[in-house]
Amino acid sequence: MKTTVYARLHRRIITLALIVSFTPLFIVGATMYNKVARMYNNKVEEQIKYRARAQAEALDLFLKERTAILGAIADTHNFNDMLDEKRLLRIIDLMNLRAGAFVDLGVIDGSGRQQAYVGPYELKGKNYYEQPWFAEVMSKGVYVSDVYMGYRQLPHFIIAVRRNENQKSWILRATIDPDIFGDIVRSAQIGKTGDAYLVNKEGIYQTNPRFGGKILSKNNVDTTHFGSNATVIEHTNRQGQNLFYAGTWLKNKNWLLVISQGSFEELSDLTAIRNLEATIIIVGILAIVLTTFFISRLVIIRLQEADKKMGELNAQLVQSDKLAALGKMAAGVAHEINNPLAVILQKTGWMEDLLEEEAFQKSEELEEFRTSIKKIEEHVERARKVVHNMLGYARKMEPRMEDVDVNGTINQTLSLLENHARINNIEIKTTFQQELPIIASDQAQLQQVFLNIISNAIDAIGKNGRVEIETSSSDSIINVLISDNGPGLTEAQQKKVFDPFYTTKQTGKGTGLGLWVTYSIIEKLGGAVFLTSRIGKGSTFTVQIPNITPEKK
Repeated sequence: MKTTVYARLHRRIITLALIVSFTPLFIVGATMYNKVARMYNNKVEEQIKYRARAQAEALDLFLKERTAILGAIADTHNFNDMLDEKRLLRIIDLMNLRAGAFVDLGVIDGSGRQQAYVGPYELKGKNYYEQPWFAEVMSKGVYVSDVYMGYRQLPHFIIAVRRNENQKSWILRATIDPDIFGDIVRSAQIGKTGDAYLVNKEGIYQTNPRFGGKILSKNNVDTTHFGSNATVIEHTNRQGQNLFYAGTWLKNKNWLLVISQGSFEELSDLTAIRNLEATIIIVGILAIVLTTFFISRLVIIRLQEADKKMGELNAQLVQSDKLAALGKMAAGVAHEINNPLAVILQKTGWMEDLLEEEAFQKSEELEEFRTSIKKIEEHVERARKVVHNMLGYARKMEPRMEDVDVNGTINQTLSLLENHARINNIEIKTTFQQELPIIASDQAQLQQVFLNIISNAIDAIGKNGRVEIETSSSDSIINVLISDNGPGLTEAQQKKVFDPFYTTKQTGKGTGLGLWVTYSIIEKLGGAVFLTSRIGKGSTFTVQIPNITPEKK
C-alpha cells in the first residue's frame, strides 16, 4: 500500500514539476521568437530600403554628371563648330574619357534635322521633328528620355540639351550605353532571388529585369504603391513566391528603381533562429525530464565534478608557485651572472690596454692575443643578451642599448618589405646621409618602429606609388623622414593617429596598435615622432632618435 502511495505521490511530484518547468519555458520561447521576428523583419526592410536609396542616388548622380557634361559642351561650342565631325569625334572621346557610357553624339538644328553625327549608326540627316523627345527638349531645354526604339530599332535612351544661338535653337544629343547603365542598376541584386530594374510611371521596363520580363515590356507591380521616399511592400509573384519590393523614384528622372528579394531568402536567418530555438526548447524539455527523474544522480555527479575541479585548481596553484619561484630564480641568476660578466669585460679592456705596451708589441702572438680577446668580448656580449632575455621572465623588458647603424637598420627593414612593395608597384627611394653616426640604441625596437611606419605607408598608397626615406643628423638628434604620396589624412585623423586602437584601414585590416606601439618605443628610447599630412598630397612621419655616443667596449 505504501508502495502505491509513494508511486502516486511520485507521479504527482513529477507532473507538477514538469508543468511548473514547461509553462515558463514555452511562454518565454514564444515571446522571444515573436520579438526577434518583428525586429528582424524591421531590419530586413531597413536594409532593402537603404539599398534602394543608395542605388537611386548612384543612378541620379550618373544621369546628373552626364547631363552636366553635355550641357558644358553645348555652352562652350557654337553650332558651326559642332558641325565639324572630326571635332565632334574628339569631343565624344574626351567625354568617354572623363565619364564614359556615351554611345554617340549628334547635333540637331531647330527643324529637327541631324546635321552632324558620330557613332556606330547611320543617323546623319535623320529628322527628329516628329519624335516626342524633340518637343520636350525644345520646351524644357534639358531632357532625359524614356527608353524607346527610334530609327536604330534598338532599345536606348538619350540625354539632350538645347542651346540658343543668334535667336536660333539647336540641340546636342547623346545616347547612353544601355549595357553600362543596366549593369549599374543590376549591381543592387543580391542572392539567388534578388532583382533590380527601372520602370517608368506607366510600369514599362527601362532596364532588363533578371526574372519575368524584358525591356519595354509591362511590369506587374503597381507603381502607385511607392511614394517619394523609399517604400517596402510584400507581394506574391506568379510563381507563388512571397517577395519584398523596395522602390524609390529617381530625383532627376521619373523612373522608379525597384529592388526585389525573396522573403524566404532574406528571412533564412530568422528560420535558422526559429529552428535553433525549437532545438533549445526540445533539449530543455529533455533536460528537465532527465533532471526530474535523476536529480539524486545529478547531485552526486556535480559533487564529483566539483571535487575534480578543486583538484585541478590546486594543481594549477602549485604550478603557478613553481613558475613564480622559477621567475625569481631566473632574476637572481641573471643578476649573479651579470656581475662576473662585467668583471670579464673590465679585465678584457685592461688586457687590450696592456697589449698596447711596448713589451707586448714585440710578441709574435700579439695578433693571436687580440683575436682571443675579441672572441672573449663577443661571447661575453652573447651571454649578456641571454641574461637580458632571462630578465624578461621576471620584469618588463627595457631597451637593450647597443651600437646601432640607423641606415643599416632601415635597409634591413626594407629587405623585409621589398616583395610587398614590388607586388603593389610601389617604389621605395632612400636618401641617406653618408657617415651617419653610430648611436647607442635598441636596434630590434628601432626596426619595429621603421617596419610599422613603412608598412603603413605602403598600405595607405595601395597601388602605384612612392615612399621616400631620408636620414640626417645634428649634434643631438638623428632625423628619419618617411614620406608617401598616399591619400593623406585629415586634421581630425592626425590628432588620433597615435591613439591605441584607432585605425583608418577597412574593418578587419588593421588593429590600430602599430603607431601606438611606435610612439611608445620612441618615447621609451628618449626620442619623438611627428606626423604631417595633407589630403591628396600624402603623409610624412618624422622620427627623432637621440644621438647618443656608444660607450667604449
